[in-house]
Amino acid sequence: MTPIAAAIACLFAMTLCYAAMCAGSPFARCRKCNGFGYSIKTDRKGRPQRGKSCRRCKTTGKRIRIGRWIFNRAQRIYREGNR
Repeated sequence: MTPIAAAIACLFAMTLCYAAMCAGSPFARCRKCNGFGYSIKTDRKGRPQRGKSCRRCKTTGKRIRIGRWIFNRAQRIYREGNR
């Protein structure tokens, strides 16, 4: 197998794995708050304390994956086009 064919096969396999992950688990942890829903800050004694609510995930700690977002958008466009 040539290196180009191996690279194409590897990218195809990675794409299929990501599509399966988006179908099985459409939500991922928020990267800003690590899935807590709020930031962790420390007080003056060094103990962890709850900080502000996360605006990116709206305090849920979960965000929709990019692949799932694209799939949902494509499905919506398809449904609206076939009315």
